[in-house]
Amino acid sequence: MAKTEELSQSESRKPENTAGDKVIAVKDGDTMDLLRNGQVIKVRLYGIDSPEKNQDFGQRAKQFASDLAFGKYVQLIAHNTDRYGRTVGTIILPDGRNLNEEMVRSGFAWHYKAYSKDLSLANLETDARRFKRGLWQDPNPTPPWDFRKNKSSNTAETAAAEQAKSPIPAGATKRIVYLCDSSGSAVYHVSATCSVLKRCKAEVLKITEAEAIREHGRRLDKTCGS
Repeated sequence: MAKTEELSQSESRKPENTAGDKVIAVKDGDTMDLLRNGQVIKVRLYGIDSPEKNQDFGQRAKQFASDLAFGKYVQLIAHNTDRYGRTVGTIILPDGRNLNEEMVRSGFAWHYKAYSKDLSLANLETDARRFKRGLWQDPNPTPPWDFRKNKSSNTAETAAAEQAKSPIPAGATKRIVYLCDSSGSAVYHVSATCSVLKRCKAEVLKITEAEAIREHGRRLDKTCGS
């Protein structure tokens, strides 16, 4: 979620649709699809972060959310839209309960403090911790934002390692190439005038193609041709 997902105190929090929207899919503990007038609305629950599906308690969190909401007509209180185009909001269940709060209350989600200052969610997490509900049965559970960060880092390292093992092209030990010495770049360029390279904010390195592949784990950028 992006920082813009935090709701200002002055914003309205009224349900968007008094008739209710049907929950047609539960992706995980904090993400689901609603159906409104034949249109699918992808929703990210505001202020909470549930374990990822392949993380401890991830499947249980998904099942808990599904048991409460799947197939039911709910009220969506939209807060804003995140960078993935999902509606960030609060879901009110048919019995009046707040799904976001129920996820935290039962120990199947963290209060996402980086994006929410909601005191109710903060207090519910404190109680869930105290009574060791859900994921708090684990003495030191990994927050999903850390889990995602570690997974992303490991994926990048694995990709770089695999690239370093790949065979180098003929003549690569002598051919000079250029690369942007930035952790955000994964390619090298055959031309110093490549438009992609001109956007580099870091130092541009002039090295052999073999070094770019073996030592920097880069692959050839085809934007400017081979």
